[in-house]
Amino acid sequence: MTTTSRFDRYPHVLRQFVKFGLVGGAGVVVNMLVAIVMNKANGGTVNAQRIILAIPGTPYNLRYTTLVWIVGFLVANVFNFQLNRSWTFRHTAKAPWLHEFWPFLAVGSAAAIAGIFIKIAFTNPTSPLFLPEPWFHENAGLQSREYWAQLFTIVITTPINFVVNKLWTFSHIRNKHAATIDA
Repeated sequence: MTTTSRFDRYPHVLRQFVKFGLVGGAGVVVNMLVAIVMNKANGGTVNAQRIILAIPGTPYNLRYTTLVWIVGFLVANVFNFQLNRSWTFRHTAKAPWLHEFWPFLAVGSAAAIAGIFIKIAFTNPTSPLFLPEPWFHENAGLQSREYWAQLFTIVITTPINFVVNKLWTFSHIRNKHAATIDA
C-alpha cells in the first residue's frame, strides 16, 4: 500500500493549472474573435455603448457591450468546457457530457455576471476604473477600450473559474457519478 502526501499531488495540480491556462488562452482568442466580429457587425467599437434595451422603471439599460460580453462568454465557455473535459481533466472517469457541462456553465456564468460589472467599470466614463485616454479609446482597433476591457475582465475572472471548476465540476460531479455507477 503506497501512501501519498499532499505534496505529491502538487506537480499534478500544477500541470492541470497550466493546461487549464492554455485552454483558457485559447478561449480568450475565441472570446476576442467573437467580440471583434460582433463589434464590426455593429459598426465598430465606437457603437459599443449603444443602448439595445432600456430596463423599464429603472435608470438602467442593456448596452451592446454587455451583449458582446455575454455572447463571447457563451461561445468560449462551450469551447473551453470541451477542451478541458477532453484534455485538462481527461485522467478521471467522466460523467455524461451534460452532467458536467451544466455545472461548468453555472460556474462560468457566476464569473461572467461578475465580469459584466467589471467590464462596465472599465468602459463607463463615470467609473473610477474607466480605461483612460490617450491609451484607450474607440478610434483605433488595438487601442480599443472595448477590447482591452474584454481582455482585462477575462484575466480577472479566470483564476476563480479554475479553482471552482477543478473542485466542483471535474472532481465532485465526476466522483458523484462514479459513486452511482459503483453502487
